[in-house]
Amino acid sequence: MTQTNDSVTWLTQDAFDRLTAELQQLSGPGRVEIAQKIEAAREEGDLRENGGYHAAKEEQGKIELRIRQLTQLLEHAKVGDSVESGVAVPGAVVTIAFDGDEDDTLTFLLGSREDAAENMEVYSAQSPLGGAINGKKIGEQAEYELPNGKPMMVKLLDAKPYLG
Repeated sequence: MTQTNDSVTWLTQDAFDRLTAELQQLSGPGRVEIAQKIEAAREEGDLRENGGYHAAKEEQGKIELRIRQLTQLLEHAKVGDSVESGVAVPGAVVTIAFDGDEDDTLTFLLGSREDAAENMEVYSAQSPLGGAINGKKIGEQAEYELPNGKPMMVKLLDAKPYLG
């Protein structure tokens, strides 16, 4: 998954299903459970010195924030294969070579943490490297800025759909 512009987020079906299930759990049983924790802590008495109450209220805030994040993300999500082989686009597994050295390569998912692969690095399309190669075809080069401010040239060696 990644945002290709400010309003559209591409998700694999697996990521969409996983995030939808998380949203349903948090907005249903999750809310009930935290409300019960707050009520139980409230019954203990003085709220100013009640650590359990304050911890439960903090947890409730985190749950509500995550619910808002997921709701917004899923409202703007596009599900499916937005990837064609040979082009570095969000949802693609890409391999690049650094500075013309085809032995110095890096393979990663161009996407976001929501689609994170277990054994693969993920670079956002908004990152310097991800933004530089986004839209490039196999064999094309791109330049991006390293954290130290120096430019780095990379060449796209491969791009294929991420199959999760």
